[in-house]
Amino acid sequence: MPKLKTSRTKKAPEGFESIQSLLEKFNNKLKAAETKSTASSSVKKNEILWEIYQIHHQRSRYIYDLYYKKEIILKPLYDWLLKNKYGDINLIAKWRKQGYENLCCLRCIQTKENNHGSTCICRVPKNDLLEEKKIQCITCGCRGCSSTD
Repeated sequence: MPKLKTSRTKKAPEGFESIQSLLEKFNNKLKAAETKSTASSSVKKNEILWEIYQIHHQRSRYIYDLYYKKEIILKPLYDWLLKNKYGDINLIAKWRKQGYENLCCLRCIQTKENNHGSTCICRVPKNDLLEEKKIQCITCGCRGCSSTD
């Protein structure tokens, strides 16, 4: 009978060691945010997930910047990071499109999940009225991710 392979994960490509420590810090922050106590009555129900969304965004933006802006990492490492879910493939794909360069999360552009079948309030360009009211996204806590801001 043939031998079964127990480990299906491939070894990380060259260059992963240089960014591994920062990615581990992001993972530790994410774990700490997930385990925070939700018993606090001062925090609204939807605000509990805001920190998780923000850390997820920062980690994906870090990978995006390394590959597209700074060009520090190579394509095999970039693909490996996305395949192993270090970054959000769909969010990074949106950042590459015009008008979505500063997108905070994918839920803010989904029209089915928002009132009146439109995008989230954080996608609306800021003007004097919005600046005075300090409007914040209900989903992720963003204060404005429109590309015109």
